[in-house]
Amino acid sequence: MRVPLTESPSANADPIELADPADLGGESTSMPGEIDSEPELSPFARLGLSDPVVRAVAEMGYRHPTPIQEQAIPVVLAGRDMLGVAQTGTGKTAGFTLPMLDILSGSRARARMPRSLILEPTRELALQVAENFLQYGKYLKLNHALIIGGESMSDQKDALMRGVDVLIATPGRLLDMFERGNILLTDAKLLVIDEADRMLDMGFIPDVERIVAMLPRSRQTLFFSATMAPEILRLADAFLQNPKQITVSRSASVATTITAGLALVAEHDKREALRRLIRTRNVQNALIFCNRKRDVDILNKSLHRHNFSVGALHGDMAQSVRFATLEKFKAGELQLLVCSDVAARGLDIGGLSHVFNFDVPHHAEDYVHRIGRTGRAGLEGEAFTIATPEDRLAVEAIEKLTGHAIPPVVVAGLDPVDWAPDDGKRRRGRGGRAKPEAEAKPRAAARSASGKTQARPEPAADPVVASTDAAVAKSKPRSRARGGRSGATAAAARADQQEAAMAVTDAAATDTADADAAVAAATAEVQRRGVIEAEAMASTRVQPAPASPPRPSHSASRDSAGPAPGPARRDSAGSAPGNASRDSGRDREPARDHRREPARRDQGRGGDAPGPSVIGFGTDIPAFMLVRVRPARASTVTADADADAGESEE
Repeated sequence: MRVPLTESPSANADPIELADPADLGGESTSMPGEIDSEPELSPFARLGLSDPVVRAVAEMGYRHPTPIQEQAIPVVLAGRDMLGVAQTGTGKTAGFTLPMLDILSGSRARARMPRSLILEPTRELALQVAENFLQYGKYLKLNHALIIGGESMSDQKDALMRGVDVLIATPGRLLDMFERGNILLTDAKLLVIDEADRMLDMGFIPDVERIVAMLPRSRQTLFFSATMAPEILRLADAFLQNPKQITVSRSASVATTITAGLALVAEHDKREALRRLIRTRNVQNALIFCNRKRDVDILNKSLHRHNFSVGALHGDMAQSVRFATLEKFKAGELQLLVCSDVAARGLDIGGLSHVFNFDVPHHAEDYVHRIGRTGRAGLEGEAFTIATPEDRLAVEAIEKLTGHAIPPVVVAGLDPVDWAPDDGKRRRGRGGRAKPEAEAKPRAAARSASGKTQARPEPAADPVVASTDAAVAKSKPRSRARGGRSGATAAAARADQQEAAMAVTDAAATDTADADAAVAAATAEVQRRGVIEAEAMASTRVQPAPASPPRPSHSASRDSAGPAPGPARRDSAGSAPGNASRDSGRDREPARDHRREPARRDQGRGGDAPGPSVIGFGTDIPAFMLVRVRPARASTVTADADADAGESEE
């Protein structure tokens, strides 16, 4: 009913009744001076959100919820577990943030016992979720705390002691706080695991399983992921109880608001291609992704040298520097931000116009998250990937995951290239990347044509055969044409080789016969030598010296017992009695026979003829004793032995 605010001029006249617009078949309109008694509800209010939350959302400029928000908010408010699968940039964060504010607004938290927990894979994403709670909950009296690495642990401990309604944390720092006894999770009745696929890639799943085991079993769990791998499904089955699965788009799909392109260039042209794309594509602000932190620093310095407004962001930087750089980029002080995949998940940078993949990502899922930083909230965006010929397999994996090919983009002024003909795998070793097979084959053919190809080494051959081959090689004619020779010349060369081989064989046979004769003569000489040495040793045995009167000694006169009864002998048997005390501590040497010195000198010099040590072998002389037999030396030694024998007979 519509009630008029003014009365008619006549006091006694009946009030004027206005016709109902519905009866007239028209739409409900507001007439001047009238108030609508039933205001129309906003789309967010129809989802069941409270007035303070709806008012905060309206002040941020949001009018209509996204598909994931429209389906997830009623399920979360109903208290059910949920598994949400949606591509990045669809508003998953608000899908669980807004209903959590209404659920937690009824009571207060106790010290060190948070009422809800949100796990994020990176510090940047955790900081962004904390900012959303401040914006959406500014009309509610709720406290939140941010537990991430790189910040003061004492400040985080103080925030927990004051009581926390919403705890936003990364797994590593949360476990550190729990092991120090600074936090209890027994009162957390609401758990949110955001970007579960990113946690799987970063290796946080074991930490997440430990954290979930600390929570009460009667809890509500919300599980969000952009992709749905088999491992993610296994975790969802372990963490969720009778969940409601919400899928608003195909897993790992690219938003329709993003225009993608692929620039195929040579390895040394990548930086030039990036600079030309930035200058020709009307870039307002852009993220440039690299696979390695070292490449982030190198590319940042290169763009600085070319007068670009650029900053760097990767995991090895201090937390304060990372936050400051990110704030400058959001504020527009930096046009370009070179970063690693640490910034590829969940960061919501308003109005991001471009994304450049300086390196093709190793994992195809990372491509979806990288380019998902642009084209958000219904805005248009462009994403370009710079690939080299060796990136063929990585690009094919991305196209297989997304379900469509990436349109090619030609960079003006650069030489066009094609995909590598091999399997596309990058091989690294001591010398860096291996050369393509197409380049290696012509070089091998050139080496074989020039005759420089090295053959495999042959095993060691027999010495006689080796000497024969050497003689044949020496007898070969040295004048040889490089391009080939006639059949007559080849036949003559073969005949020469056969004659040379026969000559060498005859020479080897003659040498063998001479060697056998020399060995036989040496053997006979050694045997004769042994007989002579045996006779010499038998005749030169040490004979006892004739008795002689002892020399007078002063010690004998002083001795009460008198002189020794027998003669004193200074030989190997002992010493004189008077010198017993003096010689008791000395080593006694046996008497030396100087008549055998010539043979000993020859034996000490290492003579060629064997000495007396061969006696006892008989006629079987060891072969090693006959290696260096020389007839001339043997005759000289024999003459010396005859002289020794003559002396012994005299």
